Amino acid sequence: MKFTVLMLVLLMGLALALQLPNATLSLRPSFAGAVLEGRITSARADELLGVWSGAGRGRLLKCAPRCTVVSTIPVSGTVLVNAHSAYRVALGGSFKPGQKLILVLKFRDQKVLNVNATVARQ
Repeated sequence: MKFTVLMLVLLMGLALALQLPNATLSLRPSFAGAVLEGRITSARADELLGVWSGAGRGRLLKCAPRCTVVSTIPVSGTVLVNAHSAYRVALGGSFKPGQKLILVLKFRDQKVLNVNATVARQ
């Protein structure tokens, strides 16, 4: 009986963990700030509503062919973000190579993800 309950709780926790988005990110210094680089993954369709660092809120951009600020970035499966992708996140401020930051990513339905990111060398 105890084993069955324990397995049920473990499976429910695993199912919840699979639904939460995750990200592997770094920052690449750019003019007057940095651009996020990496991948954001979600098991189901979701939307990225914002990214924050200690320097403030980042701008969500859609670049096709010109960059414009958007309010959300759709995340369906895996989305690559970098200086050459269709969706970008730009952070203003002064960043030094090797600097470690904590980024806060907010998704639809009040999901929040904290990610450690390192500023890459140029």
